[in-house]
Amino acid sequence: MQTSSTRDRIVVAASRLLQRQGYVGTGIKQIAQESQATLGSIYHFFPGGKEAVAVAAIEHGAEEFAALLRTALEGHDDPAEAVAACSRRLAEELGASGWTDGCPVTAAALETLGTDSQIQRACAAALRGWEELVADKLLRGGLSARDAREVAVTVMAALEGAEVTAQVSRSAEPLHATGRQLARLVRSYGIPPRG
Repeated sequence: MQTSSTRDRIVVAASRLLQRQGYVGTGIKQIAQESQATLGSIYHFFPGGKEAVAVAAIEHGAEEFAALLRTALEGHDDPAEAVAACSRRLAEELGASGWTDGCPVTAAALETLGTDSQIQRACAAALRGWEELVADKLLRGGLSARDAREVAVTVMAALEGAEVTAQVSRSAEPLHATGRQLARLVRSYGIPPRG
């Protein structure tokens, strides 16, 4: 039991640090300090060192973000409103963090562009997973498979950009405006509003 909680503390601490500082800006000693774990414990659970910790942290952050998306998407029958709800939820979470806890993969993804590293693959898998959640909601709402996939890619790309813009401007408005426009996009496919 203690073993699991130590590993979990390491992963959660690393996830928060990567989210705020990126991969390059986060050191293994800082992860140990933040997680109240020894360096020996980190290397015990993650023999691959910092990169292995980062991959686990990205996967953890990706699942947390997926849970946020699922809650927002499933909270509304109308796909357009569900997409807008994602942007509102992101704005709430980001504002509550003091504009520091943005997307859990953005910093690491940008720092590893052009590589075929485990980190880059974990980031790509996270983005694909989130797109699939949105596409599934759109499919169930009546969009064709192709349209659902393309709109889901657009939704996630717009939300990612809006989240960074909201962080920089320290304002929820970029996310709210993006949510309204994404809802308009979804409605343009002729899906009648639902409950």
